[in-house]
Amino acid sequence: MLEWLGRRREPVGRPESAHAEVQERKAMSVKDDNKAGDTSSSRGRKKRRHLSPEKKFQIYLEAQDSKKPVGEILRREGLYSTDLVRIRKQVREGALERLGTRPGAKRKTVAREDYETLKKELEEKERALAEQAVELAILRKKTNGGSWER
Repeated sequence: MLEWLGRRREPVGRPESAHAEVQERKAMSVKDDNKAGDTSSSRGRKKRRHLSPEKKFQIYLEAQDSKKPVGEILRREGLYSTDLVRIRKQVREGALERLGTRPGAKRKTVAREDYETLKKELEEKERALAEQAVELAILRKKTNGGSWER
């Protein structure tokens, strides 16, 4: 146990050189960690990993297999149990979404602007067709003497 003396508040029982050694060792271990390719920040946080959907599904299948302990899989992948819970939830939601769709062609939706454009175009073509029908009727009357039969 350390005892404090006077106003200087220096610990008794540990020489100054020992304290300096401890500080030096800490500094060296931080330098060695950085040299070893440690990408963690100075606060000690781990770099966030982004797993591909294929990798998540592989982990899910492996965890569902009763041959290997789940803890072993998590340690190997560097994951926590909450990560596995999240992966299981995502797999379940994806399966339910996919299985919930009805077979057959899906309804295609059209943007409102495209719908309005197509509607105007259809009206113009119907108007042009009606005009053509009137012209055809007039020409038939002129050529056939008014009968609709040829």
